[in-house]
Amino acid sequence: MTTDIFVNLTTSDLPRSKQFFQGLGWELNPLFSDDNAACVVIDEHVYLMVLTREFFATFTQKQLADPHTHALVQTAISADSREAVDDLVKKALAAGGIEPKEPQDYGFMYSRDFEDPDGNEFSVLWMDPTAAEKGPEAFMADQGGAPA
Repeated sequence: MTTDIFVNLTTSDLPRSKQFFQGLGWELNPLFSDDNAACVVIDEHVYLMVLTREFFATFTQKQLADPHTHALVQTAISADSREAVDDLVKKALAAGGIEPKEPQDYGFMYSRDFEDPDGNEFSVLWMDPTAAEKGPEAFMADQGGAPA
């Protein structure tokens, strides 16, 4: 059996969120999207469920945090290359997102972050395949250095 991952996020403006995530090149699954939620397909087994704050609140008894002021999770997404990292972040910025910090370049790993219009945080990263296989410390030792 394949495991699917559904990351649930809140939004204060569902139509805006749908437009934002479609601007990244991701599609909506209409079978699981309505006036309360949008199912955003990132990959074959990875989805965002973007829920209105009121609907999200029906799934928990905890107080909902404002993602503009509180970080509870950062969704990290891998990319095939540095250029793919840059491309996705450029799409996020063009769709209304922000880039909250400078890119991080460690040689063996490159990442950039963006926030959607609701403040939900995403990190897009590329890692050298050898570093991913061996681990950063072993990769850097092979390169004659130490990880940053």
